Amino acid sequence: MHSVVAEVRRGDFLESVHHGTVIATGPDGSEKVRIGDVDAPMYPRSSNKPLQALGMLRAGLDLDGPLLALACASHSGEDFHLEGVRQILASAGLSTDDLRCTAALPIGDDALRAYLRDGGEPSPLTMNCSGKHAAMLAACVAAGWDTATYLDPLHPLQVRLRETVEELAGEKVAATGVDGCGAPLFAISLRGLARSFGRLASAPEGTLEHRVVRAMNTHPEYVGGTGRDVTLLMRALPGAVAKDGAEGVYALGLPDGSAVSLKIADGSQRSRPVVMIAALRRLGVDVDADATLTELATAPVLGHGKRVGTISATF
Repeated sequence: MHSVVAEVRRGDFLESVHHGTVIATGPDGSEKVRIGDVDAPMYPRSSNKPLQALGMLRAGLDLDGPLLALACASHSGEDFHLEGVRQILASAGLSTDDLRCTAALPIGDDALRAYLRDGGEPSPLTMNCSGKHAAMLAACVAAGWDTATYLDPLHPLQVRLRETVEELAGEKVAATGVDGCGAPLFAISLRGLARSFGRLASAPEGTLEHRVVRAMNTHPEYVGGTGRDVTLLMRALPGAVAKDGAEGVYALGLPDGSAVSLKIADGSQRSRPVVMIAALRRLGVDVDADATLTELATAPVLGHGKRVGTISATF
C-alpha cells in the first residue's frame, strides 16, 4: 500500500526511511505522480478544513480575509490567532465558553513558551482548531441551528459539511470518525483530497471557493503561524491553497487546477514538507527559483545542535 518516499541520512549513513502515499495531478486531472494506493480511504485530518470552511460559507457564515483563513487553520496559538478566535465568536454573540473543542496548549514553540511563562493552562481557546470551531459556531448562529450540539455528526451543520466534502472530492465519505479536536472527521481517498484542492484553487473569482483560497493565500500566517511550513509554502506560491494535517497528511492546489495530496504512513511530520516539494517539482513548479521552496526541499538531521544530515525525498 505504501512505498518509501523519503530517506533520513546521518552523514552518508542511511539511518531511516519514511513510507507514504502520494498523488500529484495536472490541470486536466492526469496523474503526474502516483505512489501507493491513492484510492484507499484515509482521514485527511486538518487538511479537510478548507473544504469544511466552504461548507460553512454555504450555510451562511459571513467571514472573509484573516478570520476566514483562521476558520481553515491549525494555528500556532500566537496572540493574533487567539484574538481572531475571540472576534469570530463575538461577531456571533458568543464567547470562548461556547467552544466545544478539546482543551490544549499552543502548538507553536514560541507561543507555547510565552503562554506557559504567563501561567497558561490547556484551554479550548489555545487548541489549534479553535478557529474552525469558532467558525462552526458562527455558522450555526447564521443558519439558526443549535450551538450546543454542533459536534454531533447528525447536526445540520455537520451534514452540510459532509455533503460539501463529498461534492468537492467527487466521492462518498467512506467513514466518519472523531478528530483530535472533537469534530466529526470524514474519510476520503488521497485522490479525492487532491481533486478537492484542485477544484478550490482553480475556482473562478467571485465564488465562495475562491473566497476561501484568497483568504488562505493572502493571510497564510493565520492558517499556520510564524515559521510554519504551510505558511511559507503559500507565501511562495501566489494563488495556491495548502493545508497540513495530523498523521503526516498534506494537500495543495494550484491556480491552474494542479494538485498534490500525500500521507506519510507512520504519521511523522518531519518528511511531509520534503515530499510535498518533490511532488511540486514533478508538476513543473520551479522550486529552485524560490529560496523558501528550496529550503523546504530538505530537512535537517541534527547532531549536537548542528546539521549533520538530511531528510530528502526518494522520487
